[in-house]
Amino acid sequence: MKTVDLKIVILGALGVGKTSLLYQYIHNKFYEDYRTTLGASVLTKTITVQNKTVKLQIWDTGGQERFRSIVSTYYKGSDGCILAFDVTDTDSFEALDYWKKDFQEKIIPKDASYPFVVLGNKIDIPDRQVSFRQASDWCEERSIPYLEVSARDNINVQLAFETLIQNALVKYMEPTESYLTESIKLKPEKDDKKHKKKKKKKCC
Repeated sequence: MKTVDLKIVILGALGVGKTSLLYQYIHNKFYEDYRTTLGASVLTKTITVQNKTVKLQIWDTGGQERFRSIVSTYYKGSDGCILAFDVTDTDSFEALDYWKKDFQEKIIPKDASYPFVVLGNKIDIPDRQVSFRQASDWCEERSIPYLEVSARDNINVQLAFETLIQNALVKYMEPTESYLTESIKLKPEKDDKKHKKKKKKKCC
């Protein structure tokens, strides 16, 4: 079974629940008391997707403004990005534009079809400020999947990560599939040339 290494980055404003989402996905537990992420931390997980062993390296980044220049250094070599916001905090939703733009400006190579997913966290809290329609319209305009999640109640957390991982895996495999397609196309052309040479010999 082929092994694929994927690097995923989680971005978003301070306090949206990035670390809680990651711990819920990796450990199936909700941690309410945790320290603010300074710069970035990394958790790993190995899963099976489409008959492939996928080794995930997921980077949990700090959302404070003073760490933004440091956080951007972790974008390099990533295969997918989660943009997270808090549905009870309008400012965190409005910050998505900054995080997406900053990420796209610094990844190499720049790619308009880069795999993103947007997560609206804390849907378990009744004091909602960002509506589903508002968030889904923002994502639809940018052709990005949107899921509403709760790290506390473990709602859609597995699905959210799986959605991005599957899209990242498809993107990751594109160069291989393209190479195989080109190889298949080239073989008949070589056979045709040999056939033409044989014909010429018969005619002469």
